[in-house]
Amino acid sequence: MNFLAHIYLSFDDDDITIGNFIADSIRGNKYKHFPDRVQKGILLHRAIDTFTDTHPVPKQSSKRLHENYSHYSRVIVDIFYDHFLAKNWKRYADKPLAEFVDDFYDLLEDRYDILPDGVKRMMPYMISDNWIFNYSKMEGIAKVLNGMNRRTQNRSKMNFAILDLEEHYEAFEEEFTLFFEELIAFSKQKYRSLLEKDRDK
Repeated sequence: MNFLAHIYLSFDDDDITIGNFIADSIRGNKYKHFPDRVQKGILLHRAIDTFTDTHPVPKQSSKRLHENYSHYSRVIVDIFYDHFLAKNWKRYADKPLAEFVDDFYDLLEDRYDILPDGVKRMMPYMISDNWIFNYSKMEGIAKVLNGMNRRTQNRSKMNFAILDLEEHYEAFEEEFTLFFEELIAFSKQKYRSLLEKDRDK
């Protein structure tokens, strides 16, 4: 899953949110210096990614893209799924998306000191262009895909995936909706189990 889903699946827990957001910048066990609850956010992120990568529904979405985008297909599906979460936000949250995203940006600024350097470099662009809110719009997704393609030195051709999204929009949305309910349930259970380990110490 991409940024918005990981933030949402942190269940309004600030430390978990930070860990869940920065996890892709942390390799192996190089997270032990973070506060304990931030560490748990990193572990939650990894569990979410494993659940997603092994689930048949995202695999089905990815298979539709594989011929054109090979191993980049799963990255593209993550971005597509964030689009459908943003588009259908009212189904999943009471707080408006714009307010939710602004609160997250405020959190990043409050916890700036503990963010990895790569996140610090990315953050001004994310906030100024309002990446996360703009996932709700097709032009926002097109911009993300263009940026991802540039990061691969144009090898991935991910910029063309917006055409696949347009062509198979309903199928991707149905797959997201089916999968995301299961992911919410899994993430809640994992979140509770991580916190229970604290209480059991």
